[in-house]
Amino acid sequence: MTAAIGTRDFLLPDLGEGLSEAEIVEWRVAVGDVVTVDQTVVEVETAKAVVDVPCPYAGRVVALHGAAGEVRPVGQPLITIAPLDDAPDPHATYREEERAGSGNVLIGYGTGHGGTGRRRRRPRLALAPEPGTPVAADPASGPAAGSPVPAGSSVPAGSVPAGLSAPNGTAASAERSAEPATNGVQSAPLVISPIVRRLAKEHGIDLASLRGTGPGGVIRRADLDAAVAAPAAPAARLAAVPDAPAAHVGLAPAGDGDTVIPLTGIRKVIADKLSRSRREIPEVTIWVDVDATGLLETRAAINAATPDTPVSILALLARICLSGLRRYPQLNAHVDTEGQRIIQSAGVHLGIAAQTDRGLVVPVLRDAQRLTTRELAAALAETTAAARAGTLPPARLTGGTFTLNNYGVFGVDGSTPIINYPEAALLGVGRIVDKPWVVDGQLAVRKVTQISLTFDHRVCDGGVAGGFLRHVADCVEQPALLVANV
Repeated sequence: MTAAIGTRDFLLPDLGEGLSEAEIVEWRVAVGDVVTVDQTVVEVETAKAVVDVPCPYAGRVVALHGAAGEVRPVGQPLITIAPLDDAPDPHATYREEERAGSGNVLIGYGTGHGGTGRRRRRPRLALAPEPGTPVAADPASGPAAGSPVPAGSSVPAGSVPAGLSAPNGTAASAERSAEPATNGVQSAPLVISPIVRRLAKEHGIDLASLRGTGPGGVIRRADLDAAVAAPAAPAARLAAVPDAPAAHVGLAPAGDGDTVIPLTGIRKVIADKLSRSRREIPEVTIWVDVDATGLLETRAAINAATPDTPVSILALLARICLSGLRRYPQLNAHVDTEGQRIIQSAGVHLGIAAQTDRGLVVPVLRDAQRLTTRELAAALAETTAAARAGTLPPARLTGGTFTLNNYGVFGVDGSTPIINYPEAALLGVGRIVDKPWVVDGQLAVRKVTQISLTFDHRVCDGGVAGGFLRHVADCVEQPALLVANV
């Protein structure tokens, strides 16, 4: 598309790390809105993260290229901006406070000037209204909820798509969105949390029948819990699929009880990456049971001395991994198949497997070997929290050289995990439980865990892998051994 004279097309920027496309989650502006330099105009979801995209141009929006849910390739027009003196103002009658505002900015693309907005996640699936129940289609609030928005068109600022709050809007606009529609027409319920939608579906609660107590009438989980506890009204129950298993809750029916789950976004990336890892890497898994009683005692002593800066078990395990990789650098590597060579990394970029609402991600602590144990603990806490909130930039989710996976949080003892391609090794840790253990020839109850090492057999043989795992096990059982290596 060629921009008109005087207008400028802002192209979807390169979001880094080889990403070639992004899905539009939510437009923060509408046609006719005035934007400033570095103001967030759209929220997009890549295969790695949800990010806010700021526009480098100032002026009036004359076109939006793509609707929510549409995938746009990098380098293609995203939004067209015209100078204020040249552009028509088709929405001049809308009040200034109804215009969508800014939000967080994309790393590397400047700083925003608007107020900070609450990060929202677009629900993948929305509950449909009761059969026969009309949905509000007020011309002043955009198309009816659930209807598609054609490419190049816009939803007027101040309107609220079903299931989303008004981005960075005022309390007045939020209240307007939550008010019951007039003339007997029922408006879509105002829900932000995907968890609320999922629970409503599980319990058969019609969200349109609830009155939200949150800001602007937002339906909160407490409102849903109250509705579940109350006697069920027949009209408030959604039609349920007979004998539908719990795993199918919230999924689109495909016929005869089957469901279809689109393999898109981060789910597709996870599938592709793990398939490639299993296809290309000849992996081997070895494991050993260890007595972690001494490690727990060491952590308790550290935290008792300085309770304001606690150290987690994961941080101590990370420190032990770094010690092992210093002794066995063969595992801090990857295989360059095209160059037919093994590349050992100079620094340890430690990946931490983290389960999030969007799927499994592996945020990376770069040059982790330079951090103290307390710095590791703080970095791990901050990184995993940001990963679960979906606020990590794509660059923080790639480039790891070794991964630590604490699958014990799921209540399991052991695992044979798949290596995070293209890395060469992954250390897994199971749950720590009381077990009988022989200490100095006597049977005792100790805190025992199982640790496993999955490694690429191309980078090393069993001697190196076994030596690394044994070093880790010895440091878990006798944390004092770490002193000789830090």
